[in-house]
Amino acid sequence: MTMTASAAEKMDEVYRRQRFIYDATRRYYLFGRDRMIEDLAPPANGTVLEIGCGTARNLIKAAQLYPEAWFYGLDVSEAMLRSARASLARFNLSARIVLRSGDATAFDPEQLFALHGFDRVFISYALSMIPAWREVVRHAAAGVAPGGGLFIVDFGDFDSYPELWRRAQLAWLRRFSVAPIPAMDRKIGMLAEQMGFTAITERLYGGYAVRCRLQHR
Repeated sequence: MTMTASAAEKMDEVYRRQRFIYDATRRYYLFGRDRMIEDLAPPANGTVLEIGCGTARNLIKAAQLYPEAWFYGLDVSEAMLRSARASLARFNLSARIVLRSGDATAFDPEQLFALHGFDRVFISYALSMIPAWREVVRHAAAGVAPGGGLFIVDFGDFDSYPELWRRAQLAWLRRFSVAPIPAMDRKIGMLAEQMGFTAITERLYGGYAVRCRLQHR
């Protein structure tokens, strides 16, 4: 299953207006993003790809933190990419961050970015919006250069929270086409094993979020 044109239209509909307030509001509940960016540590002149880059908030932070690296962003929503391009221009980073529209389950790095692979690939709170999330992980891992790593942070399943709070949170997230992946840390670990990667996973805030790092063996 790939991201069809209708899926792209759905994401545009979700974010057509939200993109203007996305960064201001998401900082209150998309936890773990900045820690993941700090962990990227790409080599000098290294390449970093974000899948589901949205407004480019994460790419801008990473580019500021790692001034010797080169950054690339992929998103299926043209509406979000419009906001991202405006942000890059505002921060004078258009020369160091390349943005492209594409399907996270089937994009061609060479065709879109003229690269065979990336030293670091990261995905922040995007898997929970894509039903074919396993294909995204497989495709992302295939784009990791030897010695590189894949970094993921997303919602957990809130399994340690009171049941009424958990149900309310899941219902609220569904309004934004978000469906947290049950036992995501275990499932990512199983995928990593199948692909020949080692995985380090961490549950944050009692299962509110999950961080994963996949490395070539």
